[in-house]
Amino acid sequence: MKTIALMVVSLLALAGCSGGNQFDDLDAKLADSRNRPQGKIEPLPTYPAAERFSYSALAMRSPFEPPVVLTGDERVSGNAVSEPNQARQKEPLELVNYSALSMVGTLSKDAQTWALINDGEGRIHRVMQGNYLGRNFGKITTVNNVEVEVLETVPDGKGGWINRPRTLGMNEE
Repeated sequence: MKTIALMVVSLLALAGCSGGNQFDDLDAKLADSRNRPQGKIEPLPTYPAAERFSYSALAMRSPFEPPVVLTGDERVSGNAVSEPNQARQKEPLELVNYSALSMVGTLSKDAQTWALINDGEGRIHRVMQGNYLGRNFGKITTVNNVEVEVLETVPDGKGGWINRPRTLGMNEE
């Protein structure tokens, strides 16, 4: 009796599955789309690469400010400091003018942040607080995500030396 009941249930299940194809309309649409002519997508047009422009007058005096005339009696602004150590081994970025340098990014790991500096010739250097850059004994005092603060030691014109703060901001190119 159990066997007959199991066979009847199996036949009913098979009969329910063998009904009319409910996907006839979907098959017709797919067949229609397969029979349509295949088109070609035109390639994107090619444009010439834009030329890079480097603004070279960035370090020059603004034309909207009057020129500073020194008579020789004035003292250059800044605090008098001792002469920098000129026997110290120079770092690669100390051979490059400050105006040619640009900050192009940062790297961070744990609590340490490094700045990525372009030397103006396409080479990127990784620097951190305590490194030197520029020809005026510029020591990096602070590195953050948008700028590098540098303290340069320059001659004051009277045989002494002074510190001059500078900031190298992120280049947005």
